[in-house]
Formats: sequence, C-alpha cells, structure tokens
Amino acid sequence: MRRILGAVFAGLIIGGGLSASAVEVGEAAPDFSLQDIQGKMQSLAKRRGQFVVLEWVNHGCPFVKKHYDSGNMQALQKEFTGKGVQWLSICSSAEGKQGNMSPAQWRITAKEKGGFATAILLDDWGRVGHLYGAKTTPHMFIVDPKGILIYQGAIDDTPSTDPADVKTAANYVRAALDEALAGKPVTTGETKPYGCGVKYK
Repeated sequence: MRRILGAVFAGLIIGGGLSASAVEVGEAAPDFSLQDIQGKMQSLAKRRGQFVVLEWVNHGCPFVKKHYDSGNMQALQKEFTGKGVQWLSICSSAEGKQGNMSPAQWRITAKEKGGFATAILLDDWGRVGHLYGAKTTPHMFIVDPKGILIYQGAIDDTPSTDPADVKTAANYVRAALDEALAGKPVTTGETKPYGCGVKYK
C-alpha cells in the first residue's frame, strides 16, 4: 500500500538539493513580519533570545495530514513550546490555491487540529516562503537565540504519507532541538525536505 501511495504522490514530493536553500545553516536567519490568524503582527526579531521553529504548513497536503492526523506535529509543538521554544506555523499558499484559508477559516481549522503552535502566520504572497526558500509542506527551520539558523529540512527521515510510519521515523526536528536546548551542536543541521510543493502565487 505504501508503494502505491508513494507512486500516487510522487509528483507532489519536492526535495530541493541541500545546497539550493535561500538561507544557509550557520548564517543569520532573515527577519520578517507577518499577520497571524488572530490579526496580530508577528516577527522573528521580537523572539530574539529564544529558540524558534518555523513550520511550513498546508492542511490539504497529504504529507501534512500524516503528521497532524497522527498527532505527531501537535506532540512536537506541545513538547517544545512547553520548554520555551517559539513555534511559528506559516502558510504560504496563495489565494485560490490548496491550503489557503481566510483568518476565520484558519481559526476553525486550528481548533479542529488541536495544535500548540505559538502562532499561525499567513503568507499569501509567499514573500517569507521565498525568503527562506521553503519548498515543501512541511519544511522545517530552527533558529537559535542569537538568530542563527541551526537546522533546515525535513521533519523526519521517512518521506511517506502513512501515519503509521511516524512511530519508527527518526525525527530530525526533535533531535536538533534536544541537542540545541542541551547546549550541544546540532549533529544534523540540514536534510532534504519532503512533502507537497508550497502552493505559491
């Protein structure tokens, strides 16, 4: 079954080369400001001094559904926001494209999904997505308290749409955050993202 799903969704998997990023691990993460689904402006700069996770999201994407329907993404959000990490989910789906929703629709969806993101940000024009070179949903980035990008890539090592795979996958985001919060260098700072292509304008 997994092979069938893999074939069906093969066209949706986009994995940029490790050197094709718009941002580089070890360099300053570019600042940005976006409106969240509550209508408040949120920025990266005001979170200086804290670890920040950027998660590109599109709830119409089967790869995103895998991580939310299994509860994996919510568990990560709850665990690490509980440790003081700021978690910003960003939707760069353009108006009329899969995953794009009004703020009111987003508030309903966020409640249904039961996530623990610090804020959900709307990037309809794709400005921040392009700034970071976000290629897929999910595509994960981690910024340290000094504003340096310390991880970018996939959520884990299993590019499937099967929720059952979450239990056996090696979660790159958890590993990077565990190491960083312990004051250790991140062993794997960059991986190849997988998922649906971001639905830019």
